[in-house]
Amino acid sequence: MNMLTRKLSLASLALACAFTSFCVALAQSAPAQESQPASAQHKWALVLHGGAGVIARSLMSPEAEANYRAGLKEALTAAADVLDKGGSSLDAVETAIKLLEDNPLFNAGRGAVFAADGTNQLDAAIMDGETMRAGAVADVQRTRHPISLARAVMEQSPHVMLIGSGADEFAAHVHLEQVAPSFFFTERRWQELVRQLEKDGSPIPPRPAGAPAPPAKTGGALERPDTHRYGTVGVVALDRRGNAAAGTSTGGITAKRWNRVGDSPIIGAGTYASNRSCAVSATGTGEYFIRLTVARTICALVQYKGMSLQEAADEVVQKDLSAIHGDGGVVALTPDGQLAWSFNTPGMFRAKIKEGGTPQISVYRDEP
Repeated sequence: MNMLTRKLSLASLALACAFTSFCVALAQSAPAQESQPASAQHKWALVLHGGAGVIARSLMSPEAEANYRAGLKEALTAAADVLDKGGSSLDAVETAIKLLEDNPLFNAGRGAVFAADGTNQLDAAIMDGETMRAGAVADVQRTRHPISLARAVMEQSPHVMLIGSGADEFAAHVHLEQVAPSFFFTERRWQELVRQLEKDGSPIPPRPAGAPAPPAKTGGALERPDTHRYGTVGVVALDRRGNAAAGTSTGGITAKRWNRVGDSPIIGAGTYASNRSCAVSATGTGEYFIRLTVARTICALVQYKGMSLQEAADEVVQKDLSAIHGDGGVVALTPDGQLAWSFNTPGMFRAKIKEGGTPQISVYRDEP
């Protein structure tokens, strides 16, 4: 190698080393975007509902209104606490719905309405927006928390939906709390059944075994009997990892027959979640929500047409649902933090909160 060639080779090597050192220094000084934990990139959010129906100030006693708001706040606060401590969106959804299932004011779990045969037939679903896994149950009669059973179906079985006695049998198999059917009995819901069957001219079934004796005198109703005609409870949540989830639980409609199942446990109709679009929980006339696949359609409008979440929810609820005379509403959120609710009934029990924000609890249509 001559002297000139040797000098050029050394110069090239020095230049390459200098460039490499520059790149290393630049990489070390630049923010490590990819290595940041997901918790630094997302703020949690939460929206829930407690059913829609004929809910108006003129028809609701101050006592009933206060009790409903307190129930919504309790569930919202508990789920927010889960998210604020770094918990998952699935955990937040399950936590809130379990509280609503135990609250006799709401048409789910212990407050569920009665079917025409005098039983409580409970439905629930949950969906994980990160994995697109889902679990659902219908006609559950012995499992205290149907939402927990839906999650067990998702996580501990190869299936998406279980129904009837098989669902309760699976619940016992995975050690979920089992209760006597009378656990779900409330006098208010029983009297609603009696009134509806008398109106229909249908026979009234025997009072359920184990139910408390009827009171000597039934007090006045706190609200109209059809306040929860479209009753359901549902929650959508976003955690700090950016994962969305949705869950829904219901007792269905008063005096339903033939083991009728509505939209709540139908993935894509009353419940849906995907990190690629949105999470939705619905409440309303289940048959119409099933026909329109309301929850999935809202998310499809967000994902494929680029609509904002509120625009998509209103498009489906206010236009499509109303056009076929369906009643009800939805709560929804997106992984980028959009929150929405939309309903075409006189009112909907609802609440929402974002990380760092204050809770908003609403009941009537004229509330924000």
